[in-house]
Amino acid sequence: MSIQDIIEGKKQWRAHTARVKALPPDYQIVYKEMQKYLFKVGPVSLSDGSLLPGIVDFFEEGVAAGKEVLELIGTDVAAFFDDLIKDSPTYADAYQESLGGEPGGAGK
Repeated sequence: MSIQDIIEGKKQWRAHTARVKALPPDYQIVYKEMQKYLFKVGPVSLSDGSLLPGIVDFFEEGVAAGKEVLELIGTDVAAFFDDLIKDSPTYADAYQESLGGEPGGAGK
């Protein structure tokens, strides 16, 4: 990774956080909780840089449609996020596979 890649990544992250800050407060709260959750769960797709901006896109569309955040995602926020990443391998899955086990299972 070059210094230019690092600088570009920081610029993209700053632009992303500015978009989040432009959301209504209730959307920001849900986004920040979702972000914490995703960083803990660690879906591999998080590192490709498309998941979080995609969520902001989705939230911006909800705001433009005049919807409250819970109208958009439902009242069970955790279930929404679990469903969002249910088919995404996590770092825990990758680790389990490296040990010779099956992802999401107890191994062989």
